[in-house]
Amino acid sequence: MAALAGGLVALVLGIIGISIWWTYFLKALAAGVPIMLILGGALAVYLGFEEIKDKKSAETFDETGGLKDEVENLKEEIKGLKGEKEEPEKTEDK
Repeated sequence: MAALAGGLVALVLGIIGISIWWTYFLKALAAGVPIMLILGGALAVYLGFEEIKDKKSAETFDETGGLKDEVENLKEEIKGLKGEKEEPEKTEDK
């Protein structure tokens, strides 16, 4: 309930503040929007370059088929070892 009352007070004060200082709000908006566009564009360019580098490294990694073969061989070896463990050892009672 306190959050609701505080939110309503903040909303009313914000509307009053914007109506009184409308020209200052527009100046701040005019100053802030280009800066945000520049920073957002720089971030997008950086992430684009990183994505291109990741794709190139993924392509070169996919071309090395030796690793895939080794992984498959190890999987088969593990399956074989698990199969040996599942068969109980036979002991003779004397």
